[in-house]
Amino acid sequence: MTRSEWQTEEFERNRQHLQAVAYRMLGSASEAEDAVQEAWLRLSRSDTEAVENLAGWLTTVVARVSLDMLRSRRARREDYVALPEPIVTIENTPEDEAVLADSVGLALFVVLETLAPAERLAFVLHDMFGVPFDEIAPIVDRSPTATRQLASRARRRVQGAAPVSDVDLARQREIVDAFLAASRAGDFEALLDVLDPEVVFRVDRGATSVLGRGPITGAEAVARQILARGTPLAPLARPAIVNGAAGVVVGRPGNPIAVVGFTVAGGKIVAIDLIADRDKLRGLV
Repeated sequence: MTRSEWQTEEFERNRQHLQAVAYRMLGSASEAEDAVQEAWLRLSRSDTEAVENLAGWLTTVVARVSLDMLRSRRARREDYVALPEPIVTIENTPEDEAVLADSVGLALFVVLETLAPAERLAFVLHDMFGVPFDEIAPIVDRSPTATRQLASRARRRVQGAAPVSDVDLARQREIVDAFLAASRAGDFEALLDVLDPEVVFRVDRGATSVLGRGPITGAEAVARQILARGTPLAPLARPAIVNGAAGVVVGRPGNPIAVVGFTVAGGKIVAIDLIADRDKLRGLV
C-alpha cells in the first residue's frame, strides 16, 4: 500500500468522527462537510510522514477550519434564533442506533451558539470528544491552563442553561403525541398539561426572514401561540426522531414545511424548537 492509499484509507476511517466534530462546532451538516473536505485537501497537500497520530492530526485540522468558519460568520440580527440543521430520522432502525447515540439535542445547540468560538471549541473537543487540553491549546492560541478555563466556563454555561432530557424515547414520544393531539383539538388545558411552566418555544425561519422573533417563554404564552398558528398544521405532522429526541416533520413527504424538535424533561416539554429555514430543510424527507 502506498502512502497516498494509506492516507485515503485513514481519512475515510475517520470521516464520521470528523463530521461529528465539525457539526457540533458549526451546527450545520453542510458546513461540517465543507470543513471535512478542507481537511482532506490539506491532507493531500501535506507531508505527514512524521505524523504519528493521523486521526489526531485530522481532528486538529477540522477543529481549526471550523473555528475559522465560526469566527467569520456574519453578525445576525439580535432577535434571530439560530438553530442547527436538524438530523432527522423517520424510523428508528438498527442502522440509526449509532447516529442516535451520538446525537446532540437542539436545546444544547442553542446554548452552544451563545459561547465564544474558542469556548465552544474547547468544550466540544474536551467534553464531547475527550481531546486533552494540551492538544487543544495550540488551536486556540492559549496555554493548556487557559484552555482548561475556557472549557470550564463553557461547561458552567451549558450546565446552567441546557436542559437534560429524559432518556426514554418511547416516553418522549407519548408526551409529544399528547401535545399533537391537544394541538389538533385546539385544547388549551390539554396543552398546559404537557408543557413545563417555564417551557421555551424557539422558531428559526432563517436570518433573512422578516418573521424572525425572539423565543416565547411560559406555558400559557406558548400554548396560545401553538393554538393560534400551529393547529392548522398539526394534521401534517409526522413522527420523527430529531437530533436523537422525539420530534415531528411537518409537511408532505418530499416537501417539509418545518421540523420540530422537543426536549422532554421530568415528563414535561421544556423546549420546542421549530426549524422552518428552507436552506436547513433541503434534502429532508
